Amino acid sequence: MATEERLDSTQVADPRPAFSLTTGRTRGYHRAAVDTFLAAARTAFEGGGDLTAADVRVASFPLVKNGYVISEVDAALGRVEDALAGRAREQSVREKGAGAWVEEARAEAQVILDHLARPKRHRFARTGVLTFGYRVDEVDHVASRIVRYLRDGEPLTAEQLRGAAFRMQRGGYREEQVDALLDATIDVILAVR
Repeated sequence: MATEERLDSTQVADPRPAFSLTTGRTRGYHRAAVDTFLAAARTAFEGGGDLTAADVRVASFPLVKNGYVISEVDAALGRVEDALAGRAREQSVREKGAGAWVEEARAEAQVILDHLARPKRHRFARTGVLTFGYRVDEVDHVASRIVRYLRDGEPLTAEQLRGAAFRMQRGGYREEQVDALLDATIDVILAVR
């Protein structure tokens, strides 16, 4: 006679993890935190939550042994962000019309261009000489690519900006300002896809 097993709240119905797991000393994203966040994202995409593309972009998870492989989760989060941004664009176009949506994206692009019109090495506030910030030359290189994308239509993807990483230097650019501009540029890229 077969017995029926019940799952309590600590057991998982599907024992397979959603992503590959790290091994050895490599740390990965906390599995439960990622799973919970992605469940909330799925609910939001299906119309039952208020999670936005911007929320996905700034999501962070604790690093643990035997966690999810970071690159796999980040790639999935990029797809989720794209999907939520597409959903927001469709809703806004339905409510306001395509012309208003394009005008909002154009206005945001102009704000970014105005900011990046500052001379190289002076595009963002700097940290003090004893404090680390993003390397100025590396940020300026990415900023120049953003300008060429917005002004000249040169190719640039949200994935490339999401993957932008800068080494640190004393007296470098303030991280929060650079990150905010990258986020605004990603919003523009996603708006015009």
